[in-house]
Amino acid sequence: MRALPILLALASLSAPLPALAAGLNDTGIGFCGDAGTNTANCATVAADAGAYPRQDARYGRDAAAAAGKLPKTGGGEAGFDFTALDASGNPTTPTSGATPHPCVRDNLTGLVWEVKTADGGLRDRNWTYTWYDSVHNYGGNPGTASGTTHCKTPGRCDTEKYVADVKATALCGFNDWRMPTADELHGIAHLGRTNPSIDPSYFPNTSGSFFWSGSPSAVNSLNAWFVYFNSGYVYDGNRYYDVSVRLVRGGQ
Repeated sequence: MRALPILLALASLSAPLPALAAGLNDTGIGFCGDAGTNTANCATVAADAGAYPRQDARYGRDAAAAAGKLPKTGGGEAGFDFTALDASGNPTTPTSGATPHPCVRDNLTGLVWEVKTADGGLRDRNWTYTWYDSVHNYGGNPGTASGTTHCKTPGRCDTEKYVADVKATALCGFNDWRMPTADELHGIAHLGRTNPSIDPSYFPNTSGSFFWSGSPSAVNSLNAWFVYFNSGYVYDGNRYYDVSVRLVRGGQ
């Protein structure tokens, strides 16, 4: 099952964090490993009594999906269960291209996610933002206000302003969009994929790059956490970095 690599670090923060929804996604890993390779077919690796027991791919939602025994509300690779949403927030068929379905509901966690575009608009996949939160005093450092010009509207290229701008559009009929916690964002990472490490049918136009979470680092007041959607790893980095953003709603 999916690990929560930064939970202990986040627990030391004084500011309350949004509650995680009840469900927890599996990793997406459908292969086994041995001493020679990390991509061995599970059929070639001894079962749990062998030299390499308790393989991730043998357990949980991903294993049930591979065996054809996992009922789903929607669709998605491995153990993931997603539903594409249209501009009104209603279920629709997943689409791709420059302007695909605008949102995705994770049927396991209940969270609803923004989908990126490739049309040069507000939510274009190529835009990046510095991390900024003027409301909270995270170690005395709110971050960097609009520290880049690489977004739709120069002067509004930070995470706080991006949240405000997406809220103003009532994306998929909702105006309660927010930055995800690092655990929430890592929860949609498909660790059985690379570049991008996410289900491309439900999250098209995702670059294999870093995406900011709304979680500040408890270790370094200059940093915040992001997820690298080339490999699914979680890192912290300086808040003046210009990084991609994907918003979420629900789960609070």
